[in-house]
Amino acid sequence: MAAELARSGTMTDDERAAAGVERARARNDALINPDLIRHWLLWGLFWTMLAPTVGVVISTKFNFPEFFGTHAWSTFGRLRPVHVNGVVWGAFSTLFIGLAYYVTPRLCGVRVWRERWGFAVAWIWNLNLAVAFVGLAGFGTNRGWEVGELPLANVLVLTACVMATSLQLLMTIARRRQRDLYVSLWYLIGALVWTDINLLLLIIGPYGTVPGVNNAALHGLFLHYVVGLWITPAGYVLIYYFLPAATRAPIYSHKLSLIGFWSLAFFYPFVGIHHYLYSPIADWAETIAIVSSLMLIIPVWTVLQNFFGTMKGHWDGFSRNLPAKFLIMGSLMYLVGCFQGSVEALRSVQEPTHFTDFVIAHSHLTVFGTFVVWALGGALHVWPRLCGRPLWSFRLGNWSFWLITLGISTMGLVLSSQGLQQGFMLMARAEWIDTVVTMKPFWFVRTLSGISMDVGISLLIYNLMRTAGR
Repeated sequence: MAAELARSGTMTDDERAAAGVERARARNDALINPDLIRHWLLWGLFWTMLAPTVGVVISTKFNFPEFFGTHAWSTFGRLRPVHVNGVVWGAFSTLFIGLAYYVTPRLCGVRVWRERWGFAVAWIWNLNLAVAFVGLAGFGTNRGWEVGELPLANVLVLTACVMATSLQLLMTIARRRQRDLYVSLWYLIGALVWTDINLLLLIIGPYGTVPGVNNAALHGLFLHYVVGLWITPAGYVLIYYFLPAATRAPIYSHKLSLIGFWSLAFFYPFVGIHHYLYSPIADWAETIAIVSSLMLIIPVWTVLQNFFGTMKGHWDGFSRNLPAKFLIMGSLMYLVGCFQGSVEALRSVQEPTHFTDFVIAHSHLTVFGTFVVWALGGALHVWPRLCGRPLWSFRLGNWSFWLITLGISTMGLVLSSQGLQQGFMLMARAEWIDTVVTMKPFWFVRTLSGISMDVGISLLIYNLMRTAGR
């Protein structure tokens, strides 16, 4: 009908523009493989339910140590690596790869190179994670590096999967029809290349090839490369694509996006040692890490200016736009969490906060409150389009949003408060056990906030499943 009206010359300019958008959308939809994307997203949603639930179990055991049993596999030391790796490699990374299979062909104008690989990689990736988590909890096979506790065999499989996906997506970008690279593709290239190299570091690092305190410094670099050179640029891939898509507005500033990319690439590689202040590591290396941590304000503020600038003039209807709400809420958490992360790198701030839950507040606000939330926002945008129908229940989706927002906001506030209180108590030479007793009410609220997040996630996934099944 639109084509007939266009040929007859009876369409208005707005109608012609709308028809052009629909034709472009149809062309882009023909480039993606919905089954492949659904396959990855379903696994990602499964991990997004499982990993935070394990976190709630761990949190509950702080106040009730015998909760969930006292067997070796149910102890903090066994469950925490499952929680952390489940969020990083399970929830976020799996959702991200699925969404990358949606974003990349649409930005490149070609189908994903060796598309069928994606199905095999999905099964290998997720079964490998399941085996790794059984090893961590059931057998205590822990290699000692945070976010790198997985047994060596599982690390090798994980690395092979990331490299295979990197080859697919980088070849797709190389074969693109559009000469210019949109900012999401800049960050995608960076995330894949940096992580391929970083995982090679994980293969050799925990075996003591660099001994002593220098191995701890190397671990600090690896850990922050996971956060800053995998999770962060991968998250930017998602919000730089899905925020303009959800609001139907162009990105605010291409120049700001370039400043954000290059400042992230320049400053983030040096920040890892800021976890080891007051250690035998050389003061000059610690100082470089502190300065680099503070300079991260540049990429953080430039990308946030870009996101909120994109929303300028498009706040009308925001309350009904669930993907945009998740993306903007994640941006607010990013602002708070990254400011906290830069400040806690200062020696004067780290003295009372190190080894307290103040640091855990920062990691939850950024990894979950920002990047997992951005991935959920992308899934909310993509899933109904894959199913060919609108979201089953906006009201249920809104409940999910507010439960997740309430949970992560409360958790960040409570963990920050208790960390500061415990730190200053220890500096005042209080007995350690007295500080732990003081923390118990905070830990109880933390558990309630985690339950709020889990319920919100469960309702969101139920909503998506009903969207697919009705």
